[in-house]
Amino acid sequence: MRRSRSYWVFSAFFFFYFFSFSSSMSLFGIWLGQVGGLDGAGKGTIFAINSIGVLCIHPIYGYISDKIGLRKHLLWVIIALLIVAGPFFQFIYGPLLAYNIWLGAVVGSIYLGATFTSGTAVVETFIEKIGRRNHFEYGQSRMFGSLGWAVATFFAGRTFNINPNLNFWVCSSSAVILAILLYLTKVDRGDKDIQEHGGTRKSEHFTFREVLNLIRMGKFWAFVIYIVGITCVFSVYDQQFPVYFSSLFNSPETGNKMYGYLNSVQVFVEAACMFMAPAIVNKIGSKKGLLLGGLLMFIRITCSGLADGLPLAVAGTKLIHSFEVPIMFISIFKYISDHFDTRVSSTMYLVGYQFSGALGATLIAPIAGKLYDDIGFSNTYLLLGGYVLLFTIISAFTLRGTKPSLET
Repeated sequence: MRRSRSYWVFSAFFFFYFFSFSSSMSLFGIWLGQVGGLDGAGKGTIFAINSIGVLCIHPIYGYISDKIGLRKHLLWVIIALLIVAGPFFQFIYGPLLAYNIWLGAVVGSIYLGATFTSGTAVVETFIEKIGRRNHFEYGQSRMFGSLGWAVATFFAGRTFNINPNLNFWVCSSSAVILAILLYLTKVDRGDKDIQEHGGTRKSEHFTFREVLNLIRMGKFWAFVIYIVGITCVFSVYDQQFPVYFSSLFNSPETGNKMYGYLNSVQVFVEAACMFMAPAIVNKIGSKKGLLLGGLLMFIRITCSGLADGLPLAVAGTKLIHSFEVPIMFISIFKYISDHFDTRVSSTMYLVGYQFSGALGATLIAPIAGKLYDDIGFSNTYLLLGGYVLLFTIISAFTLRGTKPSLET
């Protein structure tokens, strides 16, 4: 009964967190263009500065998460930031961007990083730890996050057309439900750490030395190469894909609405795949799961470029995302669990994965934004696809293999 209650409570938490996230960010690129008046290069600058903010916040969140364990302090901070999303975007962020893009970008990067990008990592690692402790698969709980995202995006295009700021107020309302869920949630903070492959051991005291030991490990840098070469392109591609897809239709309003529908369908399919992904990754092993995710990303991005001008074909390539994301994310958690001490799992996720990905995005986003303006989306996607393929091949030789699990 304890396992069942924990699973359902945190699955609901995932649902409303990603509902809030999607309400604010699924059409963020379009909001920057239609409300902020920014072109591709300007948006690329915003996304690059956002990534810099994330670079500063990830290590702090990672260290605090591992230090406080299963205490809920950081979750309360993130929920408070989500609750103020409506007034922040409408009365602070939007006017600041209109007044001075650099000032607005800096303020926005701190808020967006702490609330969404780094905030997501805190939520995911917290619930992944709960899953290991209470014996439920992270992916099967995370599925409800995908459902929350899908439900929000289904309505996001319509609400955006009513008022571009309305989605941010929807986020604030959803965050109130999150606060109620967290308040009612009981978390066992016992001194046992559940190991991924069975058995328990008493948790040792976490110190900063454990973090420093990571950067001396070759396997840590092999993982970072994979992240910088592959997963960071995930965010760079997604940042302005709504702009690309909506441009394929006769009017911005139709494009916004159709993208909302597409993203909703894609995430519903992703939710189903998220439920199945743990069994697949357990079967093939975390390294092969990472490589499979890289190959799927290469196919998705490259085909998006080849399908230029064909809305249905571009929509079809977007659906590859539905299988790619669960395989890649579950493989990342499994790889960290397979090769690194569980005491530093949050640090590995926020620094090894999220920080490295944000660093890569900081370098690539402005270049991609300039390329979108100069050579168009389709040609830029072909270049990004080639970049992903190159690092997938490199990672095949640098990542450490693990024996596939027979557990499903």
